[in-house]
Amino acid sequence: MSILVTGATGQLGRLVIDSLISRGVAPQDIVAGARDTAKADDLARRGVTVRELDYTDPSTIASAFEGVDAVLLISSSEVGQRVAQHEAVIDAAAARGVSKFVYTSAPKATTTDLILAAEHKATEEAIAAAGLPAVILRNNWYTENYASDLERAGGTGVVAASVGDGRVASASRADYADAAAAVLVTDGHIGQTYELGGDVAWNYSELAEAIADVTGRPVVFHALSPEEHAAQLMAAGLDAATADFVTALDAGIRNGALEQSDGTLSRLIGRPTTPLVEGLRALA
Repeated sequence: MSILVTGATGQLGRLVIDSLISRGVAPQDIVAGARDTAKADDLARRGVTVRELDYTDPSTIASAFEGVDAVLLISSSEVGQRVAQHEAVIDAAAARGVSKFVYTSAPKATTTDLILAAEHKATEEAIAAAGLPAVILRNNWYTENYASDLERAGGTGVVAASVGDGRVASASRADYADAAAAVLVTDGHIGQTYELGGDVAWNYSELAEAIADVTGRPVVFHALSPEEHAAQLMAAGLDAATADFVTALDAGIRNGALEQSDGTLSRLIGRPTTPLVEGLRALA
């Protein structure tokens, strides 16, 4: 079986390829789709097939699908352009008649008010409309998303956010990559939508404690109102639209959008998910 991984030179894509190979998939049976194939030279040296795949250029997408049986569509990072880009990949998969189509979506994509979810909801709907044999992986937050918080708090001793007591069931990027690889190479997943998150949902006071553990200095969580948070962000140089976006993300956390933790991810990967403090320590 030939497996196409889109966005293969990104951080998640590379980890998925690593996991596929560790699970016994021959490198030559993996197609790494990349906008800039030069960035995939290391993958080619490992025996992986590298093909140009630009979400904005349908001709490259069609070519990348040649001989492909299964595909992992890693969601585009270009917020506001994702739906059209994803639909181009969906169309190519439908034309190819792939046997399995896996998509990395957002938590509770079809029901949440999380600001980032709308494009994922539209993509899930497009996948369903195309009639693809699909598996939806609704990935919670990556612990790696907190790299900047770790760096800042290491200097200031403060984690500041407007999340209230909202909880986040984060896991490491490698955990989610292992889940994608597991779904790609094993049977019984078609038609499933998996809500994936870490085994433990933590709040920001616990995040501060974990950062303190990693940095070796006291760190506290300062709970801000959305208005205070936006003002701080703009004082730090962000424009109003970006500040509003960040505070809207925090509102989603405050309202419980990322708190789900039911063990699905650990069951798929066959091990516990990476604890918060270990994920942060890897970043440090």
